[in-house]
Amino acid sequence: MSAPTINPAVAAEAVQELRESLHGVVIAPADAGYDASRQAWNGMIDHHPALIAQCDDAADVATALAFGRRHGLELGVKCGAHSVLGISIPDGGVMIDLSRMNEVRIDPEARLAHVGGGALLGDLDRASMAHGLATTAGNVSHTGVGGLTLGGGMGWLARQFGMACDNVVEYEIVTAAGDTLTASASDNPDLFWGLRGGGGNFGVVTRFSFRLHPISGQALMVDFMYPLERAREVLRFFRDFAADAPPQATPTAWVGTTRDWPFLPAELHFKALVNVGYVWVGEPEEGRRLLPPFRAVAEPVAESVDEMTYLKLQSSSDEPMANQRGRRYMKGHYLRELSDEAIEAFIGRGGEGELPANGSLQGYGGAIGRVGIGESAFSHRDARFEFLTMTNWDDPAEDAARMAASRRFAAAMEPFSSGVYVNVLSDEGATGVRHAYESETLARLTALKDRYDPDNVFHLNHNIAPSAR
Repeated sequence: MSAPTINPAVAAEAVQELRESLHGVVIAPADAGYDASRQAWNGMIDHHPALIAQCDDAADVATALAFGRRHGLELGVKCGAHSVLGISIPDGGVMIDLSRMNEVRIDPEARLAHVGGGALLGDLDRASMAHGLATTAGNVSHTGVGGLTLGGGMGWLARQFGMACDNVVEYEIVTAAGDTLTASASDNPDLFWGLRGGGGNFGVVTRFSFRLHPISGQALMVDFMYPLERAREVLRFFRDFAADAPPQATPTAWVGTTRDWPFLPAELHFKALVNVGYVWVGEPEEGRRLLPPFRAVAEPVAESVDEMTYLKLQSSSDEPMANQRGRRYMKGHYLRELSDEAIEAFIGRGGEGELPANGSLQGYGGAIGRVGIGESAFSHRDARFEFLTMTNWDDPAEDAARMAASRRFAAAMEPFSSGVYVNVLSDEGATGVRHAYESETLARLTALKDRYDPDNVFHLNHNIAPSAR
């Protein structure tokens, strides 16, 4: 669509008033920096907000929120903008851009990180590791802290320390009514519960306070590639390994068609292979003790045991996952077990078809499962594995085939599903939201929505609609 404007009768006066009342910056479609500010992670997305309010603090957020509501404009909240649908960037609405609110303040004695709502994971990781401390964060450093944490927040430390949301001790949030509240175990505990997994449905979080943990700062990334004909025995071994793996290890598996990846010899480029391994965060020599069974289960055609710092691990996927690097689509499921039948479906990839999709498995358990179901809005404490099929391509002519392949793969895995991670939802709509939460959890989240956002102001998300809607 062409660059939108708000109602011309009020535009000039209203926009000027907003500019003067904000500590931050207001960007209109004709202003320098507009295109860079509206950029989404997914190259398929080309949304044009009417205005971008780059906020400096909670007061700015409340002002921008009131402006949008007063003029009947949709409101989106952008931090990292990593959603497949680009839902943080409202077409024709007001985008509340938190990117200027990226301060991270570490209290090393209390082992706390006070993190602005616009910070990226890399901001948090670097500031924390300067003190030998860390908390669970995702696997791509330019992901927004806010979006990741509000949906739960899986990362390489989760099996040791719980999901990102499990490590939040306090939130500062601006509600739909424009109130700035604190949510913690003692202040607004109902909201504190809902923010730990309920997404951006209840307001704009302008500050997170995370519990930090001492770590060595060392890591291993381990990958073994095997011929597809050995996939069944390899994946059964992976299932057994995941059941007993120490919490420092996050088990990983993958099946698909390789590309011309530099770590593979040329004869393995564009071949269907299976991969199993793990990511280890801790003393590398301890992690290496887990290697021999991976070589014994079958002869690998390639292997990689890469020792690195934790900070390098956290940014190792940054380049292929960069903003606007191609077109993207994904589907996912949680699995309570990896049965032989689920392994067959995983190997089958939903049928070859045109441009078949790849898929991965990541082990859960450990500290994730030690939080009781119902103690937070994140519902899937009993998941043992997360399945994800993520597709990335460049040619718009391939859109239909690429998305269809991911849908087929996800459909093949669905009979074994116990739910879905809300942060990997794409175009599933209300059906996906129902799959992301236990029924009792969803009812409780709906009651919170009725209390804090009865008009569904915050609906550009994986929406929990108020009961009146």
